[in-house]
Amino acid sequence: MMKKTLGAAALLGATALVLAGCAGGADAGSPDTDGAEIRVWLVGTDTPQEARDYLVDTFEDENPGSTLVIEEQTWEGLVDKLTTSLSSSDSPDIVEFGNTQAPAFTSVGALLDISDIYEDLGGDDLLPGFVEAGSYDGAFYAPPLYSGARVVFADPAFVTEAPATLDDYITAAKELHAANPEKSGIYFAGQDWYNALPFIWENGGEIAVADGEEWDAQLSSPESIEGLLQVQDLMVNASIAPQDGDNAEPWTPYCEGTSIQFSAPNWALGLASACETADPPAAPFVYALPGVDGGAAQVFAGGSNIGISAKSANPDLAKSALEIILSDDFQTIYGENGLIPAKKSLASTLGDSPEAQAFTEAAGNAKLTPASPNWAEVEAARILEDFFVKIAQGGDVASLAEEVDVKIEDILNG
Repeated sequence: MMKKTLGAAALLGATALVLAGCAGGADAGSPDTDGAEIRVWLVGTDTPQEARDYLVDTFEDENPGSTLVIEEQTWEGLVDKLTTSLSSSDSPDIVEFGNTQAPAFTSVGALLDISDIYEDLGGDDLLPGFVEAGSYDGAFYAPPLYSGARVVFADPAFVTEAPATLDDYITAAKELHAANPEKSGIYFAGQDWYNALPFIWENGGEIAVADGEEWDAQLSSPESIEGLLQVQDLMVNASIAPQDGDNAEPWTPYCEGTSIQFSAPNWALGLASACETADPPAAPFVYALPGVDGGAAQVFAGGSNIGISAKSANPDLAKSALEIILSDDFQTIYGENGLIPAKKSLASTLGDSPEAQAFTEAAGNAKLTPASPNWAEVEAARILEDFFVKIAQGGDVASLAEEVDVKIEDILNG
């Protein structure tokens, strides 16, 4: 998940969650009462104030006497905080978390099984990759909240047409940098594994695949190696981004004029269109990363899932609030603010601009990381960040991939 970082050793705490009465916490089975307070944890500032107000007002109109309070959290250290809070008697009722973090909580009894309201929340209209991330062992725990597909943002002074294929994209980025050595043809920081994944996937590779009850890491496969070599080519020959840097704010070098292109979730459009620099570039030209054979590449789907704590004292009221969050009216607010709604049928709420069309095209072919309960521990250990920094520094891709496969398997099969 793209801007969603994990606390160190988060999974050690998550897997230790022992929840008495998982079906509803300390008061499981007792009826919801008038005057109850539902606490909702939303993370970061992505959810617009309009959506927050709609949730509070609608919930309190539909549930007279009860109140809903939104408590904003930060992404940094979120898994550690959730691990502690979801196992306490003071657990929030509804919690947001990154899509790659979902298996850490669905697999340990931290969330309420809401299979009974799957259809009410949207059923098969929900984004399928997020449904998979929010399900475990045949039960449904956490629907999507919103998604963000990665697209390419380009300075229209240099780029006005999308490349047709992935090879064309690579060639163009290198040529842009060669002609403008003080700028990145594509900003590609060393730790940026999110933007590296499409090259692996487009060449037929994978991070890891399930093999029975075990996980088989695949970054050293011939297909993955081909994609990793393309990543290294771009990092070395098309980018002046720090080899050990992250990709937290790739619009900053764009706004400063040191990057012609960058790849980021679609919600970066507003930031790249309103640069507060002395000589800002024009609003970017936006396109979906092309695939090997044309069309949209398989990009990483960022975004969030949302679930009800198994410890919620008022699970029925929490379900009522969750149904509002997944309602067309609430989700439309996301779409109108540039976030991809949780329902496929609401893609049109993004609008019909060229940028919105690029968002929709990219989202339609997006993928997630391996759906292992231990995946969040891979992220917490920063294995992929370290791996791609070494690639950016010119390391031998094949030997580095063999080493990282061993590390990934040790965690996923631990």
